[in-house]
Amino acid sequence: MRDTSGIRSLTPHGHVGFDTFPDQLVKKSLQQGFTFNILCIGETGLGKSTLINSLFNTNFDSTQTSHALPGVRLRSNMFELQEKNVKLKLTVVETVGYGDQINKEDSFKTIVDYIDTQFESYLQEELKVQRSLSEFHDTRIHACLYLICPTGHGLKSIDLLCMKKLDNKVNIIPVIAKSDVISKTELQHFKIKIMSELVANGIQIYQFPTNDENVAELNANMNKQVPFAIVGSTDTIRFGNKMIRARQYTWGTVQVENENHCDFVKLRDMLLRTNMEDMREQTHNCHYQLHRRLRLEQMGFSDLGADNKPVPFHENYEKKRQEQLEILQQREEEMRQSFVIRVKEKESELKESEKALLAKYEHMNKQLEQEKLKIEDQSKKLDEELNNFNKKKEVLQHAQNQPQSHGLTLGWGKKK
Repeated sequence: MRDTSGIRSLTPHGHVGFDTFPDQLVKKSLQQGFTFNILCIGETGLGKSTLINSLFNTNFDSTQTSHALPGVRLRSNMFELQEKNVKLKLTVVETVGYGDQINKEDSFKTIVDYIDTQFESYLQEELKVQRSLSEFHDTRIHACLYLICPTGHGLKSIDLLCMKKLDNKVNIIPVIAKSDVISKTELQHFKIKIMSELVANGIQIYQFPTNDENVAELNANMNKQVPFAIVGSTDTIRFGNKMIRARQYTWGTVQVENENHCDFVKLRDMLLRTNMEDMREQTHNCHYQLHRRLRLEQMGFSDLGADNKPVPFHENYEKKRQEQLEILQQREEEMRQSFVIRVKEKESELKESEKALLAKYEHMNKQLEQEKLKIEDQSKKLDEELNNFNKKKEVLQHAQNQPQSHGLTLGWGKKK
């Protein structure tokens, strides 16, 4: 612990001006505006878009989705809102097709990948040589509204599995959607059942902070109300002298902002009016820092060395660089040896092929020589036969010519 005994406390005798520092921060924050990102998870038809519209008292454009999608995907929309002189850049991410598949084993994977991608995007900006975090659009999820189907019989397996995968990545606020379909008694038992299942499965949900004395009592009471039972509506009716959001049924009217009817006002106050900045800080200081630490450890960086002493970042970097160079050299050597072995194997294959070709060549030469000898013998025989034939032909022709010449001579003698 740092020794502060040598620090003197002084009280200015007059006005200095540093008491305006909070005002300067407020002015700067108002100029830059604020960013808040909400992830809304729930099965198709539970009223995710209606809930967001009710929270921000507006009508965001949204399209209806079918129940026949092959997989889970996310739909992200960014809106710029302004209330008085405060600007808010709101990003709403909704699940599409969540819980509609027969095989729900990997339904959470798309959501986890999206959250990790936003963390990774911020980390890459933070690690740049020339970074501009003040101008960087922060897309990290600050609050996750997990809508629970109002069955009255506890959480489904997909709910437990998904929240277990997300509890160390995002601030989870469980919400019972369309809570007007079950009675108040069933609703209280349902809340107790949900919280007992969350505790039994080791799922950490977001706890409203109680370290600020101004809101400690309020947040402590609200922590006991979780999960919030809400009813959303985009329809307005006239109630007395004002227009209110409500749902009309044949048996009566459910007022969205009536705390006797549902917990919508409590959710809105805790989410937007009281703890919005705490969720942003929790996202940055806890969830993002955990992701950052794990990623840097995967890359080989650590704060402490082998002797448990702090190690500067550049030493970590140089050490990791040397390790990577050694790994590359080892791989290069392995590839070189593998190449040499393959070349030798190829040379031996070529030599064997050459021997086989030579043997085949010699065998074919012998066959050709034998064929040549046979052909020569046959040629000699044919020549001999041809000579004999010519001799016989000459003898025959000579024999035929002799009688003809004698007969002619006799004929001529008679005529004379």
